[in-house]
Amino acid sequence: MLLGSLLNPLNTTMISTALVAIGHDFGIGAADTAWLISVLYLASAVAQPVLGKLADALGPRRVFLAGLVVVCASGIVGVLAPGFGWLIVSRLLLGIGTSAAYPAAMAVLRDEGRRVGRRPPRPVMARLSFAALGSAAVGPTLGGLLVTVVGWRGIFAVNVPVAVIAFVCALAWIPADLPRATDGEPAPKLALDPLGIGLFSTALTVLVFFLLDLAHPLWWLLAPFAVITAALLWWQLRCRTPFIDVRTLAANGPLARTYLRHGLSYLLIYCVMYGYTQWLEEGRGYSSGHTGLLMLPMSVAALLCSLLGARTKGIRAPLTVACVLLTAGAGLLTVVSGSTPLVVLLLAGACFGIPQGLIGTSNQAAVQEYAPAADIGSAAGLQRTAQYIGAITASSLIALAYGQRADDGGLHLMAGASVVLGVLLVALTLTDRALHRAGS
Repeated sequence: MLLGSLLNPLNTTMISTALVAIGHDFGIGAADTAWLISVLYLASAVAQPVLGKLADALGPRRVFLAGLVVVCASGIVGVLAPGFGWLIVSRLLLGIGTSAAYPAAMAVLRDEGRRVGRRPPRPVMARLSFAALGSAAVGPTLGGLLVTVVGWRGIFAVNVPVAVIAFVCALAWIPADLPRATDGEPAPKLALDPLGIGLFSTALTVLVFFLLDLAHPLWWLLAPFAVITAALLWWQLRCRTPFIDVRTLAANGPLARTYLRHGLSYLLIYCVMYGYTQWLEEGRGYSSGHTGLLMLPMSVAALLCSLLGARTKGIRAPLTVACVLLTAGAGLLTVVSGSTPLVVLLLAGACFGIPQGLIGTSNQAAVQEYAPAADIGSAAGLQRTAQYIGAITASSLIALAYGQRADDGGLHLMAGASVVLGVLLVALTLTDRALHRAGS
């Protein structure tokens, strides 16, 4: 489960140190390579809750194994890609395949909890979070190493052996799926709401097309986006088995606020993960390998703090610390330049590493706390959907700030917007009464 769950976050960050090299090989700029970020998140934002529902209905082990097969296919397509369009296809498949692991793993833990008659212990949940956080944190460093040693195609190739190993381990050790009717409860029906999925996917795609060209915005796209979103809400309120249960989500304020907080947090984190690394290469002149090394303090801080976050009993305190550090780190980036001392660049990365560790474990604990146990697979999927919508917005902000080249002015614009969002995030965290009840 840990091997499978690390694939999606690893690939969301590992490519950050390969974007410049890919752009140079295909003769395209940062605004175009941003699609390699957005397409994975677009696919993942839709696939996570869908595959979570499948895990709840069909069994998590089956869904987990099927996802790994798709991951292998995506790696092969990326390695052999003759043009940039094939890399888009590879990332699309990668987003779908890797989306199976996290909601399936959460469902496995739920089923095991039912079998032994207790809720999954928080340290066990922390290991799952640690795998995701650790892989996301080391992604830039690993990506820089792969690009330096074997070229950017190594970013795609590495998924194949990891997926194969995870597949073999899953066959050997993940328990067989329980009968879907347990504890006297009826088996979940396989009802995926294809119309709701289609409307959600279409609305999100239209929004991405608008966001990725904010320098020359296509304002007319907002009209179809509004119409499709209205149709989605209308259908979700009337569908018996909706893709997104709007009524339940609206009634469950703590869970809805957890999704909002998670999405905003990762918007800031991914602005740094992609925007800062591109600036280090193009604005500061570092190689992919050196950039990966410069991001190492962020990786180490994220790993250590994910372990620390797993040991805390409350949710509010670690989230507050994380939000304050995100805001402070963004503020630091507003003043860096080509002449900034190396130690300050390292400190900026560390400021974003600590929140990664605390936010991941704390929001995961909040989902476990507030989501219905029977729907934990789809609830976990929606948590990742919120994260990916934040990431899509981050890639759009980067494209607007940088255009064709990452320079000081673009970095400062991105960082300034991140400071404003960071202040909003601190306010949302401090005023959430549910977090006060959950402990501090």
